[in-house]
Amino acid sequence: MRRALLVLVDGMRPDALQRAHTPIIDRLIATGASTMAARTVEPSITLPCIASLFLSVSPQVHGVTTNDWSADRARPSLFDAVARSGHTAASFYNWEQLRDLSRPGSLQAGVYLNNCYEPLGAGDTELSEAAVATLGDAPVDLAFVYLGHVDAAGHDHGWMSDAYLRGIENADACVGLLTDGLQSGHDEWLTVVTADHGGHGTGHGTASPDDMTVPIVLCGAPAIAPRAQLPGGISIIDIAPTIAQWLGVPTPSEWQGQPIELT
Repeated sequence: MRRALLVLVDGMRPDALQRAHTPIIDRLIATGASTMAARTVEPSITLPCIASLFLSVSPQVHGVTTNDWSADRARPSLFDAVARSGHTAASFYNWEQLRDLSRPGSLQAGVYLNNCYEPLGAGDTELSEAAVATLGDAPVDLAFVYLGHVDAAGHDHGWMSDAYLRGIENADACVGLLTDGLQSGHDEWLTVVTADHGGHGTGHGTASPDDMTVPIVLCGAPAIAPRAQLPGGISIIDIAPTIAQWLGVPTPSEWQGQPIELT
């Protein structure tokens, strides 16, 4: 059976991912496909960006342009499309504004922990452990895990600071917890690791490349060649169609993104 794990590390710049010690994500890159030059959307703010990822349209279309949810509830998210097709999904997050990514009834499980500001990324670790405890024996078709500490470290200490890089290293360990804890048995797992935006100084939200450039790592699909480079021009709005195609979920007509070819 095909399943998907989507891990989003809030505020993780590609150059920071390459500078930090990240053996788990490095292994995913070595065995899968990746780009360090994907684009997010404007404004490069957390909720508009993640809404665009899940709704597969720009903020100008879905209407979320601040960190307050204001999207049209009739527009289907990835969670909604998964549920409509008879598949199951779960969401684990430590920033409460993400509660609106799915309609009532679209999730098999949903866990929110108010801990993204815990020192050294301890909250991200706790959340990842909660995901494994919840789904380890009963995995869903799509598991989404949002790790918020890296963004918090960027705002508190600065993007590319030691504290920020240590947050990425902790997020890497969380990815290891998730892949080891969830991806057992004979299921085929597509793992997606990405970010919603980058940052500079102690903020983000501009059209600067430091804010707009994000990594996308795909691993697990048999057709992916080791160390494959994803084509240019990829956006975070292409992630939902990619996961939907992998799971055999019909793509809603409202989506504007295109599936990333897993070859």
